[in-house]
Amino acid sequence: MRISQSIRAIAKRTLFPVPAYLKKNQIQINGIDLNVIEKSIKKNYHTGWRSEQNYSKEMYEEDLHDHISGRMDHDRRRIIPWLDSLKQLNSSQILEIGCGTGSSTVALAEQGAKVIGIDVDEGALIVAKDRCKVYGLDVEFRFQNANEISMETFDTRFDYVIFFACLEHMTINERISSLKNTWEMLDKGGFLVIIETPNRLWYFDNHTSNLPFFHWLPNELAFRYSCFSSRENFRDKYKKYDTDSKIHFLRRGRGLSFHEIEIAIKPVQKLKIICSFIRRVPTPASSIKVRQKIQVYFKKHFFGYPLRFF
Repeated sequence: MRISQSIRAIAKRTLFPVPAYLKKNQIQINGIDLNVIEKSIKKNYHTGWRSEQNYSKEMYEEDLHDHISGRMDHDRRRIIPWLDSLKQLNSSQILEIGCGTGSSTVALAEQGAKVIGIDVDEGALIVAKDRCKVYGLDVEFRFQNANEISMETFDTRFDYVIFFACLEHMTINERISSLKNTWEMLDKGGFLVIIETPNRLWYFDNHTSNLPFFHWLPNELAFRYSCFSSRENFRDKYKKYDTDSKIHFLRRGRGLSFHEIEIAIKPVQKLKIICSFIRRVPTPASSIKVRQKIQVYFKKHFFGYPLRFF
């Protein structure tokens, strides 16, 4: 049974209240402005393999709502308070990699942050620009691949470099190059932040396939096994393992682990790792036991690595 949007909204307000000093900065818009964003999403983002005809009516409406306002509400409640607790967002210089359709960009910029958003999806960038215009926010956007970022392409250092749900959509070379270069662009006391990228070491993939052990599989085997996914617009997409299909498949999302971070930056034992994971929602005892057993195993056999990576 699906939970109604109204019940979800009440639950979110109860479980994840936004601090008053942050909430007062949230910009509210009317139905006419929301309609402008919706039209832009349908015209510029829901095209190609993301077109409406590739979804059931229910799933399309859910994805549309998510991009109009759902993601922004999530970011305002879950991401912004955590980031601001690390370093005040107001007046912070932020490089947002993977800004997408701009939901997170608005959530950051309305708090007074100076944001530069980049993405490789031109359609998503058009929506992001339209969204920020509606919200009256001055944000710089660039059509750019993350592995092209360097000190030479930016004339500032950043308080935050945020990889927002994007590292999983990069190739290995792109991940390592972008992590290495952006690490060198942080100001003293700055943070490199990885948000909503699936953990390669975790046993269940709820990002791409909704399948157990999916991120543990070699790419070609995962490609072939994708037909067993319950996810619409995914399970029937990948038939022939050729160059184009392989790249498209990788762009849908493959897990990340500490291995890329160590290659790009330094051993994780030498890094200060801060995790946002705090259980505030009741969790079945069985799930807690599984997580505890896995963490005990990793702690015993892979000593020295922060449990945050597992």
